[in-house]
Amino acid sequence: MAQVTLKGNPVQVDGQLPQAGQQAPAFSLVAGNLSDVTLASLAGKRKVLNIFPSVDTPTCATSVRKFNAEASQLNNTVVLCISADLPFAQARFCGAEGLEKVVNLSTLRGGEFLKHYGVAIASGPLTGLAARAVVVLDENDKVLHSELVGEIADEPDYAAALAVLK
Repeated sequence: MAQVTLKGNPVQVDGQLPQAGQQAPAFSLVAGNLSDVTLASLAGKRKVLNIFPSVDTPTCATSVRKFNAEASQLNNTVVLCISADLPFAQARFCGAEGLEKVVNLSTLRGGEFLKHYGVAIASGPLTGLAARAVVVLDENDKVLHSELVGEIADEPDYAAALAVLK
């Protein structure tokens, strides 16, 4: 179990974040049209998993905007924005912001993703949501980079995540 903070207060996170060199765990998450999207369905593409608690918070919204602008310009790369938000809320946010280069995925029916990716908040007011993390995968789903952000209210290290894809 890892520990991060939320506004300086300790928060326990359950599971183990995949590390560079490891094979990414399989997952099934919910897309905007309520279909299931699996890791296997994205085979052959590089993937940036932008994982966060909710798009309705300023830092989470910023991360979606930044990855939409930066990572989506990379060849053969898909940016997956993963949160507990319902697909309707994710679509509303991206529609209002004009963000069309990211794929929103919900943990609505994919709760096991949180533990398999080591981001399940297990204590504090956000229990049940995802901690902030970024996992970058190559075309074969091998982990190139991973970061569990130490303070949930902080942004991830965009430069480090994108550097492994250039």
